[in-house]
Amino acid sequence: MKSIKPEDFKVTFPIKLNDLPTFLEIDASESKKIKALEKVRGRLSKHQDVMYAHNKYAVLICLQGMDTSGKDSLIREVFKEFNPRGVVVHSFKTPSSNELEHDYLWRHTIALPERGKYAVFNRTHYENVLVTRVNPKYLLNENLPDILEVEDVTPEFWERRFEQINNFENHIVQNGTIVLKFFLHLSKEEQRKRLVRRLEKEKHNWKFSPGDLVERALWDKYHEYYEEAINKTSSPNAPWYIVPADSKETARYIVAKTIYDEISKYVDIKEPELDDKIKQNIAFYHDQLLAEKI
Repeated sequence: MKSIKPEDFKVTFPIKLNDLPTFLEIDASESKKIKALEKVRGRLSKHQDVMYAHNKYAVLICLQGMDTSGKDSLIREVFKEFNPRGVVVHSFKTPSSNELEHDYLWRHTIALPERGKYAVFNRTHYENVLVTRVNPKYLLNENLPDILEVEDVTPEFWERRFEQINNFENHIVQNGTIVLKFFLHLSKEEQRKRLVRRLEKEKHNWKFSPGDLVERALWDKYHEYYEEAINKTSSPNAPWYIVPADSKETARYIVAKTIYDEISKYVDIKEPELDDKIKQNIAFYHDQLLAEKI
């Protein structure tokens, strides 16, 4: 099977989404891909246990992609062997009235992972430079002092948001959170096929919404804004990875392998050692427990 290297997907220079593949041939059957994923997610789970004991780092996984790109199933398959205490998934929907009473990063800040844990953002703070950019009228709900009407939203406004997001990510990285961001790169044709399947398979009908077609009509605009957001916010501290997503099995393996390879670079993550005094008395504690009468 073709070797997967995170560097092959990491954004280190300006990219054009239309120039990047949505399908990657890794010379493996579906069953081999599934077995490869099982192997790497087992390693991830064990590493998270060590990270939990080490208690110095947290990990934030950000997932973005067009509708039907496979974010939900990817989360299920990549993190299914984690101890439930070790990972929390947040799916960010339309902001609530309470969330709108705070700045746009507030709800993401309070969802950040504790040390020793993972948080997965299924849709992320980047919605605030994507959905609101495609539909700037939504910004009026934020009740910003300098945005009284859509015409007040200038290019400078978005530049400030990119800067704010970069500052936010730099801040949490400098305080021990490892940030990895994945864009599931789906082709428009594959999205069409997946939407058709939702309509044809009764058990999947509930997943379909007429709004899916409204958003699909805005495909080019979303891609334009995704491209700009990725190019302006992929950094050594918080890199973006463009993952070919036309094959769900391949995308899941790429994401899992990338997370494991990147986390493994933190060689200081180790199980804590016992205090020397406790070490010296291990035999004594052992004998004390064996001598107990129940």
